[in-house]
Amino acid sequence: MSKKSRYHKALTILVAVFLGVAFLLSAGLTLDRAHAAPCNGTFPNPMTDICWSCLFPMSIGPVEIAFGQPSNGDSAPPMLCTCPAPAPLFIRIGIGFAFWEPARVAEVVRTPFCSPTLGGVKLADLTVPHGTHHEHDGEQGNAFYQVHWFQYPALSWLGMALTTVMCFASEPFDLVYLSELDPLWDDDQLTFLLNPEAILFSNKIAQAACIADTIAARLNSFGLDTLFWCSGSQGSVYPLSGNHANHVGGVDSSLVIVHKHIFKMHRQLLARDTSTSGAMCGPQPQPILRKKQYKQQMLFPTPQTDQGYGFGAPSILWGAGREYPYKGEDFSYLIWRKRKCCAF
Repeated sequence: MSKKSRYHKALTILVAVFLGVAFLLSAGLTLDRAHAAPCNGTFPNPMTDICWSCLFPMSIGPVEIAFGQPSNGDSAPPMLCTCPAPAPLFIRIGIGFAFWEPARVAEVVRTPFCSPTLGGVKLADLTVPHGTHHEHDGEQGNAFYQVHWFQYPALSWLGMALTTVMCFASEPFDLVYLSELDPLWDDDQLTFLLNPEAILFSNKIAQAACIADTIAARLNSFGLDTLFWCSGSQGSVYPLSGNHANHVGGVDSSLVIVHKHIFKMHRQLLARDTSTSGAMCGPQPQPILRKKQYKQQMLFPTPQTDQGYGFGAPSILWGAGREYPYKGEDFSYLIWRKRKCCAF
């Protein structure tokens, strides 16, 4: 073979390798773009996107003001109450007060670090599991979502003193949790360290009991605290991770993911009891979530401002049309927290 022929052969091989590498890189980039879900969102409007009637029922002592909102069945606070105080008083006398506070925002997203609440911005660009969901010919499938948790002091923004003077809370707007940075969120085996009791409820009898929770949530908008392992019509709360084994639609899956997340926060003592008589002088540890302490309303993609619903309430009451392709497959919820306190 002549020197010229060897040159042409080497050049041909080099060009072929270059084109092959270019093709593979191009294919990889195309696959990455196809895999990456869009990040959409809008800043919530405090005036139009919040269910302000969800502040009720509100109780001043035994007197309840409802304005058409369902009650979670809590007992009324006492008319007069006492709490410890610094010297020289040592005790403070006040009036029992209870209301619902818009306290947190939970985002349930497919794209890691995507924040609908902040207008659709990506907070970081790290390699972590993407959200997935699979349905099988209209039957139940499985899903995984990431969760972000914001402090959302809406009452303070509007100049209302309910949470600062009466209930000892002064919180800034802040992003306090990203599931992408939590090694327990996408690993059911590691999560078992947090919820070892889950093994007691992974049987047909325990799951059949959830029918009662579903009925209660359908009739009264709140499930049964005694059935703490149930999330009504959305299925089981366990495991306390981002995996959901009964996916039939994004709205229902996102609701149970929020329930799982809040239960997990309570189990890790990052969220506390604010709604019982024992918490009137300050929040107390609550490792087993009391479901009736919370209700939620959707903020994104389409705000739902008529009523707040407890965990397990069927989304058929309000969820039609609130999930749609491309821009309507990530969700954010305003979390209302029941507060019972000793006002002074």
